[in-house]
Amino acid sequence: MPDILHLTPDNPAPANFTAGYFTGHKGLKLRYAIFRSELSPARGTVVLLHGRNEFIEKYFETIRDLNAMGLWVATFDLRGQGGSERVLKNSRKGHVRRFRDYERDLSIFLEQVVLPDTRLPFFLVAHSTGALIALSSAPRLSNRISRMALLAPYVGLRHERLPIGIIRPLAALMSWIGLGRLSTGADRSQRPFPGNPLTSDSGRFARNAAIIAAHPELTIAAPTFRWLHETLKAARRVSLQEHLTEITIPTLIVAPVLDGVIPYSVQEDLSRNFRAGQLVTINGGRHELLQERDVYRAQALAAIEAFMPGLDGGMDLSETAA
Repeated sequence: MPDILHLTPDNPAPANFTAGYFTGHKGLKLRYAIFRSELSPARGTVVLLHGRNEFIEKYFETIRDLNAMGLWVATFDLRGQGGSERVLKNSRKGHVRRFRDYERDLSIFLEQVVLPDTRLPFFLVAHSTGALIALSSAPRLSNRISRMALLAPYVGLRHERLPIGIIRPLAALMSWIGLGRLSTGADRSQRPFPGNPLTSDSGRFARNAAIIAAHPELTIAAPTFRWLHETLKAARRVSLQEHLTEITIPTLIVAPVLDGVIPYSVQEDLSRNFRAGQLVTINGGRHELLQERDVYRAQALAAIEAFMPGLDGGMDLSETAA
């Protein structure tokens, strides 16, 4: 289905997939795909949630790895990015009106795509903003999702020029005075490899850059002040003890120590207050663990594989945290 998924010479799609669109919250058209493992019987289905400014094609390699574990993968591009419909007329702006819109999209995806078209049990693997969506939705997902693995969850923010104590009230002010649709900075979707905070793997970085060069419509520029305000509010809320206590899904937090986007310290703090959570530290890893060098990426995948089945040698967590 090359008209839905965009394949490049060094990034072929996994073998057995279907792709299409579903209607998200408020009628937005969202792109999705299901990738089936050739192993039978399947061990379940991973619902894969991306980070900001990511897209399905970027995860083809990881999807093949999960398929090789006997897991199906169901994934979709978040509203306003990738191959999904944009929220604003200016398609380059990374925007969301309400953070809850992301959660409603996930709920619709589970009900209309995952439940009827994939295999039980359901697991969730999420990166960065996707992990924030998972954390926020988790109290309502205990009857659907068996386990979650959250990689570099967006529960704080590291900024090159301004401290978070200034960014947070500035984003709130801009939203409150009606300037929430303004961009927060320059377009950095085509940043050079040297000095990037995302990955130390030049090969995977180049592969993703080639996808973007061939299909620039998949990317967006800087987030708007509204997006920043909504996500920072959600990050603060999901980190509260009262919210974490409501999550009963056994959860793995996979935290890269050299994360240049989300401070490692806030990820560690999250795990301390999270009764259902367990922390796995990746020393030397940067923000995008699934795009990292093999020495770091393999650790993250091994942790996911050991944890996800939950019943046959997984890590020492009860099947519910209650």
